[in-house]
Amino acid sequence: MIDRQIWIIDFGSQYTQLITRKTRELGHSSVIMTVEESRDLINQGHKPECIVLSGGPQSVFEDKEDYSFVFELNLPLLGICYGMQLMGQYFGGKVEKGVIGEYGHTKVKLKDGQSIANCPPEISVWMSHFDHVSVVPQGFEIVMESHNKLVATIVNKSKKLMGLQFHPEVEHSEHGKDILKHFYSVIAGLKEDWDAGEMLKEANELVKSVGKDYVLCAFSGGVDSLVAATIAHHVIGKNLHCFFVDNGLLRPQDYGHIQVLKNQTDLNIEIIDAKEIFYKNLSGIDDPEQKRKIIGRTFIEVFETKVHEYERDHAIKFTYLLQGTLYPDVIESTSPHKKGGKSVTIKSHHNVGGLPERMNLKLLEPLRFLFKDEGRTIGMELGLKHEWVYRHPFPGPGIGVRVLGELFPDSIRKVQESDQILFEELLEMNLYESVAQAFTVLLPVKTVGVKGDGRAYEEVICLRVVSTSDFMTATWSDLSYAFLSKVSNRITNEVRGITRVVYDITSKPPGTIEWE
Repeated sequence: MIDRQIWIIDFGSQYTQLITRKTRELGHSSVIMTVEESRDLINQGHKPECIVLSGGPQSVFEDKEDYSFVFELNLPLLGICYGMQLMGQYFGGKVEKGVIGEYGHTKVKLKDGQSIANCPPEISVWMSHFDHVSVVPQGFEIVMESHNKLVATIVNKSKKLMGLQFHPEVEHSEHGKDILKHFYSVIAGLKEDWDAGEMLKEANELVKSVGKDYVLCAFSGGVDSLVAATIAHHVIGKNLHCFFVDNGLLRPQDYGHIQVLKNQTDLNIEIIDAKEIFYKNLSGIDDPEQKRKIIGRTFIEVFETKVHEYERDHAIKFTYLLQGTLYPDVIESTSPHKKGGKSVTIKSHHNVGGLPERMNLKLLEPLRFLFKDEGRTIGMELGLKHEWVYRHPFPGPGIGVRVLGELFPDSIRKVQESDQILFEELLEMNLYESVAQAFTVLLPVKTVGVKGDGRAYEEVICLRVVSTSDFMTATWSDLSYAFLSKVSNRITNEVRGITRVVYDITSKPPGTIEWE
């Protein structure tokens, strides 16, 4: 990863992943690293072609660490928010504690005589700061100001430096991508070096490192595991073995999808029917966290038992576990505090938690430096069908977290049948790919209804449909009344035990995409 064109040094911003995503979308290879990682690599003689300093929660008045090693490289450099303040301070400008903070949407204007390709004179951007550069360093010019007359963008063309007080990486910032492109192409003068071919080449090289060893895949059929397995199969062929665990918490579309993959790909997929084991272990459990843990633990037990049986019957020994781990998983699993960083661990992640430790397997993760959209790009490059590559995400615990409360076979049926109706109607009205994720949730309440000539006292299904590009934030999808009406009518008429359908119009944040 040290050979990436651009190093993005993370100071703890919640948006750092988005800088990387937008940078790669513009055709430039990039990697996120902590301050300490970058310092160590530079001391070892490594350096990129360009550096980006992220935003962060700290203040230049409190952070006394010496970052001069970054500026002394004399490389093209972009400072965003806190990164701009560090730049302004280092080059002799003045940073002040603000009297007026700027948070959320703010209007910024190009100064007279300044221009950025495709960017109008005034745009709305996303601010999140209190300190600001009040006196611009010598050699810099002000390119943009906010409506509060605060410095929003500075540039030193001769040194190839640019500072942005706002966040161009977030979708809330208009023309943010145009501004980043202006820096990379015009200010820094970088050539594009990142595309589907380069991504696939790196993934293939990683898989080649396993040699002739046998590789095991806990296969879900989702885009990540499918793309990872397809890459591995192209490289190591029959030495890859995929196992699909049917936990009884799947949607009807999932069963059909797995059968299609068995019939239409060269992957060696074996289906393990473990429904009864999962149902037994989940009996009487209604706490969502307990359900997740039981589902995860049961998966490991079932999977381990089956794999050992397979090894015995076929006289082989698996050395690697193939996973569809993505770059956000890697970033979120790393505690920057342990590496000299400024942020905290968001979550501990493992696609198949516990298996490598229990089974003494090495991990093989060909997508570990890619985002989901990049994984999809590779999938298309590999010739996989469009509908396979653009399937909506489905959580590991499956319907287990879409039945609120205890799991009963009848409750699972209600979610399966209602989810299938939503899925069919999205396809029928060509809406499936215009939304990012769509599913149904069974609520733990009953409501009075009328069916036929009689009174019904039955349960409620909630529709959850969201739009997002990164899943870090999401908005509820504004679907037509005609669509919602048809889905509601079908569910209340076709799904036994449901008298009412509601639509969730909560965005993320404050809500999450899943209900549990």
